[in-house]
Amino acid sequence: MSKITPDFLPDQIAAEVADLIAPGIDSLNPERSDNSKTVPLSLFVASVEQAPIAISITDKKANILYINNAFTQVTGYLAAEILGQNESKLSDKCTPRQVYYDLWHTISRKQVWHGQLVNRRKQGQRYLADLTIAPMLDEQGAISHYIGMHRDVTQAHYAEQQVNNQKQLIESVLNASPVAMVVLDSANSIVLDNQMYKMLISELGYAEPALFFLDALQQDMGDLWSTLAAQPQGFVNREIRVEGIGRRGTRWFSCSGNWFCENGTDADNFFSRQSSNYLLLTINDISLQRSQQEKLQLHTLRQLMSEEEHIRSIRETLLGAMHQIRQPLNQISAAIQIMSQRNDSQNQSLKDLLSQVQARGEETLETLRRCVPEIPETAVTSVNINQLLHETMLLHSQKFLANGVVVDWLPNPVLPSVLGSANKLRMLFKQLIDNAVNAMNRAGVNERLINISTSTDHDWVRVAISDSGPGIPANQRQKVFEPFFTTHQSLGGAQAGMGLVMAREIVSQHGGIIEIDPEYKNGCRFNISFPSQQHSLGVSIHE
Repeated sequence: MSKITPDFLPDQIAAEVADLIAPGIDSLNPERSDNSKTVPLSLFVASVEQAPIAISITDKKANILYINNAFTQVTGYLAAEILGQNESKLSDKCTPRQVYYDLWHTISRKQVWHGQLVNRRKQGQRYLADLTIAPMLDEQGAISHYIGMHRDVTQAHYAEQQVNNQKQLIESVLNASPVAMVVLDSANSIVLDNQMYKMLISELGYAEPALFFLDALQQDMGDLWSTLAAQPQGFVNREIRVEGIGRRGTRWFSCSGNWFCENGTDADNFFSRQSSNYLLLTINDISLQRSQQEKLQLHTLRQLMSEEEHIRSIRETLLGAMHQIRQPLNQISAAIQIMSQRNDSQNQSLKDLLSQVQARGEETLETLRRCVPEIPETAVTSVNINQLLHETMLLHSQKFLANGVVVDWLPNPVLPSVLGSANKLRMLFKQLIDNAVNAMNRAGVNERLINISTSTDHDWVRVAISDSGPGIPANQRQKVFEPFFTTHQSLGGAQAGMGLVMAREIVSQHGGIIEIDPEYKNGCRFNISFPSQQHSLGVSIHE
């Protein structure tokens, strides 16, 4: 530790230093005129000497007159080695000249300068010094000395730069990523995003696409979303179909998310260690891949639906024949019962003949019943109604063109998933669309328009399919769901057969509701409602 002694500091300079530091005692007790009686000068000198920050006092030419012990610890110079030397002995040429110019320009105007310099220790190592220099004034207000205080902030600078480098690296990786990425806080405010995310803003037309996808994911995942967020756990590759937004039309996105915590940085959180939750959401546009898959899938679907339609056609033909046979058999059965009640012995031979006909008829019905082909069971999965309707319309594209039908497709941008059989639901929509096209053809209407729309209502997914045909009279709206019922041909009504019966059965199997809209006056509109996947209770899909 350096001391203010004649060995290192001449008596005259020691007195000057004492005079310089003595006024500082005034601030300790400004109400006392004789401060030396309040705090001994030696105590004030000792406090400077033992201060944990490097302190030096120089003359007006920056020649060092005094250093404390921390100065030696930082620079490596003992008092005997540095006193009388110029402060420039510590300087390293890495520091630009402009910095020194600003330094001298500031302190020469009696102002305090604070900044960072690159200094060199006695052993030659460079270190970053956080330096404050203040001019010291004499009684006349002129600069007599300078006092400098500095500390080694090399490690702090290193840590800060590491943080900045990591931040820049993260931002570079985020911006270079081909996937849209966004970080949201617990209030769903955007904290960080990348360039791909900003592109979504212009392409989808939403001010914050993340909020749109969050809402869609919560609808799709239901209670699972809250469970994952509470753990916290992540989710991977949850596909969201976005209908009719932006210039590219229907889009598919694969979304993944991870929740993480960040410790609070405020001073009041230093001891409490409070943390905040964030969600890293990635949004990957997979529209091209899904489009290619869709083309392959449509080819497969055409074959599957063709086979299934063939089977259903055979079923309907056989069921129709059974229906036609059942009617006379019922009449024969009624006649036998009447004859039995009359106990008419004269018509016994006729009664026996009718009984034989009835028996042969029942055998024929049983034979036909065994010939009715079974439709294979289909898996119950999570399905997107918009996707199924889109596929069904693509499968009908040639039929629409051949019949001059214009389709107005108004889907809800995002729908909750429905638990059910994709094949059965496609067949349902096919039957309803075929029914609409056939009705308009039989009625000979000029404007052939089919409107198909989807929407959500609380926990239900709604589908509306309407046509510009003649409509169905009010007294026949329930009968159209009976087997082989048809309205009068001049009205262009429902197709005879099992189509609408099958449609109602499929809807019922999915826990849904189908009805004809009584308020629709411009043709016929079927309203179909399905419970969303999160609220489907015990759905059982079977024939």
